Amino acid sequence: MSRENDQTQNKKRSLNIVWTVVAFVVLFAILLMPTPDGLPVVAHMALAILAFAVIMWVTEAVSYPTSSVMILALIILLIGFSPAGELGDYLTKGAASGSDLVGTKNSLSLAFSGYSSSALVLVAAALFLAAAMQATNLHKRLALVVLSLVGNKTSRIVIGSIIVAIILAFFVPSATARAGAVIPILIGMITAFNISKDSKLAGLLVITAVQAVSIWNIGIKTAAAQNLVAVNFISDTMGVDISWGEWFLYAAPWSILMSIVLYFVMMKVMKPEYDEVPGGSEMIKQQLDDMGKISGREWRLIIISVLLLLGWATEKVLHPIDSSSLTLIAIAIMLMPKIGVIKWEDAVKYIPWGTVIVFGAGISLGSLLLNTGGAQWLSDKTFGSLGLDSMPILATIIIVSIFNVLIHLGFASATSLAAALIPVFISLTATLDLGDQAIGFVLIQQFVISFGFLLPISSPQGMLAYGTETFTVKQYFKAGVPLTIIGLLLIFLFSATYWKWIGLI
Repeated sequence: MSRENDQTQNKKRSLNIVWTVVAFVVLFAILLMPTPDGLPVVAHMALAILAFAVIMWVTEAVSYPTSSVMILALIILLIGFSPAGELGDYLTKGAASGSDLVGTKNSLSLAFSGYSSSALVLVAAALFLAAAMQATNLHKRLALVVLSLVGNKTSRIVIGSIIVAIILAFFVPSATARAGAVIPILIGMITAFNISKDSKLAGLLVITAVQAVSIWNIGIKTAAAQNLVAVNFISDTMGVDISWGEWFLYAAPWSILMSIVLYFVMMKVMKPEYDEVPGGSEMIKQQLDDMGKISGREWRLIIISVLLLLGWATEKVLHPIDSSSLTLIAIAIMLMPKIGVIKWEDAVKYIPWGTVIVFGAGISLGSLLLNTGGAQWLSDKTFGSLGLDSMPILATIIIVSIFNVLIHLGFASATSLAAALIPVFISLTATLDLGDQAIGFVLIQQFVISFGFLLPISSPQGMLAYGTETFTVKQYFKAGVPLTIIGLLLIFLFSATYWKWIGLI
């Protein structure tokens, strides 16, 4: 068995090397092409870097943080040796005449511009909040409390796992952490009563839990990093800040309906062999008892989290403090001696710092594409030939949404997908001259970017669930197809009704 694993790992390493070489070959091939008329050299460079990034992200030839560092290095080198004049006001300093080069000092600033965005502050702070939940096990306690109330009936446990995903989405701004809270409990329930992990019941519970997490990535602004990518680009490029409450108004109704759809689809597609899990409630209650009473640390975290949630929800209504600032203040309180809930050295153990690196690099690359004109050129070439400018907004949303879902099949990270596509969608709004409908169009496409219902590899939480070995890719896909189709139909229905009525589009 060990020998087979070694052979598999060797094959994977060899394939990763091949894909890395392919990425560099494509990069240099694009660089050596003549720059198209009307396209600035810096935009040409940015598009070459984007092509390299997409190949590395889709194939996962190296880890996402590693590919992000490579992308930053390419921005520094390729933009640094490009003509400076074409960057115009985008350069913060230097850059005299058009014949001068940008210089690596300036391109270094461009490469790291994403790390100075308010969205990155919110992501980093949200990771601290998720770390505090994990360190105190409060997210597990919340999941256990809900599941203890639903009983032993399989249908009620399915409903309970969906409710857990909804509740945790408000307080745990990490899809992986949310899935990591509820899935082990469900697996424990299955194995404790000698129900096979290969059973349909096991697959039903785990797939339902992870799909519910994905659905509520859309419903709540702070539930997923990719949402903050979109919000950052919309704010910087279109000059509109979308508050937590506004996002909730737009997206939560869709997620509520999809949660109901999820229950019926899963019960139909993966009809379980058992009508109930005997002793399931007792086991859950025993786990709650083993955790003991809620500690003072947990109570403080509950108070901080509820106040933070209220602060997010009332932004622009009761106060002018933005989500990033509110979250940072909450983290500062959490780290304070005596009244805090977690120490710095404990928090860093739970924080996936690679997420911060990937997020910043994605923002930097997307900003570069937007500000150099690369995203506009790519939008014109990709969608211009489809005649979208002569179509009504609803038809455009339908076509681009389907394109969006198909592209997602190749991406394991919605954050990377958002970094690659949102700048193009923003540029497309200019091509189509959408005017007041532009923000709504981009936001709707961001909702679709978070779908990832078809394959486990389309999201980190999906891969976490797949690692439990309770279902096959075929089973996941079988459930994902109707979820994707109904999800898209609801997107189109909301575009024609609700979102139109409230002025989003």
